[in-house]
Amino acid sequence: MSLPLLQLREKHPRFLYHGYRILHESEALRFSFDFELEPDIRFSPEVVIEGVSQQRILRLGQAILNNIAFHLGLIEIPSYWKVACSPQIIVRAGTLDEYQLTWWKHLLINGQGEFFFTNNIDFTQPDFVRFAIEAKDTPTVHPYQDQLDNKVLVPIGGGKDSAVTCELLRENGKDLTCWCLNPTPATLDIMRVSQISESIVIRRRIDQNLLKLNAKGYLNGHTPFSAYLAFLSTACAILFNIKSIAVSNERSSNEGNAFFKGVEINHQYSKSFDFERRFRDYSVRYLAESSDYFSFLRPLYELQIAKIFSRFPQYFSVFRSCNKGQKTNSWCHKCAKCLFAFTILYPFLQEEKLVKHIFSENLFEKEDLAEVALDLLGEGIAKPFECVGSVEETMVAFYMCIKEVKQRNTSLPIVLRVVEEKIFAHQSHMEERMFSIINSWNNYHAIPKDFEELLEREANL
Repeated sequence: MSLPLLQLREKHPRFLYHGYRILHESEALRFSFDFELEPDIRFSPEVVIEGVSQQRILRLGQAILNNIAFHLGLIEIPSYWKVACSPQIIVRAGTLDEYQLTWWKHLLINGQGEFFFTNNIDFTQPDFVRFAIEAKDTPTVHPYQDQLDNKVLVPIGGGKDSAVTCELLRENGKDLTCWCLNPTPATLDIMRVSQISESIVIRRRIDQNLLKLNAKGYLNGHTPFSAYLAFLSTACAILFNIKSIAVSNERSSNEGNAFFKGVEINHQYSKSFDFERRFRDYSVRYLAESSDYFSFLRPLYELQIAKIFSRFPQYFSVFRSCNKGQKTNSWCHKCAKCLFAFTILYPFLQEEKLVKHIFSENLFEKEDLAEVALDLLGEGIAKPFECVGSVEETMVAFYMCIKEVKQRNTSLPIVLRVVEEKIFAHQSHMEERMFSIINSWNNYHAIPKDFEELLEREANL
C-alpha cells in the first residue's frame, strides 16, 4: 500500500543531486553518485564501465570524464526522485542552462507518464516539480569536441530487435562493437551468437535504500529506462571512441497506451522518435559533438522486424522478450509480451518450429490469454504497459495468424477464435490493411543514408 502523495511531498520537499565520484580501476571506470531525499535519506548508486583503457582515460582528460559522470548522475535522478515526487530537484553537482532545465523537466514528465498513471498522480500542475541549480565550486563540464572513429556501437538486450540490428549491420560490413548492461543469459547468448568480437559490459548497482523505501510504502513504478541507455551508450561511445550508436527502437514505440489528465501516456516514450530527436539535439550540444545516436529500425513496425528475424534461426532458442521471465531466462507464457511476440512470429514461422524452438507450447491454446489478446487490440482500459506493437499492426498480425490456420483447414485455437468473434466481426478491408503494414516505411527517422539504404534493401521494400 503506497503512502499518500501529499504526505510524501510535505515530508520530503527537496531531492538533491550533491555530486559524483570517478574511480579509475584496472581497465574500468566506476562512477558513483550522491543523492539526498531531504531531510535524512541518502542514495549512492554506482555504474561500472569495464574495459576502458588508461591511455584513453588520459587522452580524454578530467573535464570530459566530469561531464560524463555529471550526466550519468542526472539520468539516475528519476529512479530515486519518484519515491516521494519532491516538489524541488536541486542540482549541486554541476550547472544547467535554461535549455537543459527545460529538457530535463520534459523528460521527467513525459518519461514517467506510466508512473503517474498507475499511481494516479496529477503531474499537470504548474508547480508539480521544479529544477533549481545550487552549484558551488563544481568542475566545469565540457562536451567532447574531437571526431570519433567511424565505427558502430550496438546496445544488446535479450530480444529479437537488437539481434536483427546486429545481423543486418554485420552482414553488410559495418565495424561493430556491442555493449550490454547487467547482462542476462539471453543477452550473453545473443552476443555470442552474433559473432561480434568487440564487446563492452557495464554493471549498474541500485542503492538498496530504494528497495527498502518501496517496502515501506514509498512510491514505485516505471522510469524512462531507454533514456538511461541513451546516455550510457553515448558515454561508451566517447570512452571507446565510436561515432555511431545504432539502437533498435522501432516505429511501434511511437504509439501511446492511454490518456491521463488530457496527456497521452506512452510506456515506450524514451524509445519514441520524439525522445530520439530531442536526445540527438541534446547530445551534440552537451555530450559529444560528432556522436550520432539513431534508431536503426525506426522505419519498421514490430511485425516487419519479426519477418526479418525469422531469417535468423540461430537466435530462435536463445532470445527472450519476456520481462517476467528474465531472471529464469524463460518465457512466462502468461503476459502480453509473450503473447505479442508469439503472434507476430507465427505468420513467418511454421507452428511446429515456433513451439519447438522458442515457446515450448502454443500460446493460442491458452484460454486465459484471450483477454490479453483483446487488451493488445485496444479493447481494454489501456494498451498493456509493455514494449508491444501498435494496435493496428497487432490487428494485422492476428488476422495473418487466423488466415494461416484456416489455410491449413484446421480449427481455430481458443485465443484466435475469441479474436475472430469479438474483433474481426467488426473489421473490414483487412487484406489492404495487411499489405499496408507489411510494406510500410516510416520516413520520420534519423538514420544515416547508407544505413537507411541497407535496411530498406534487407526489408525487401
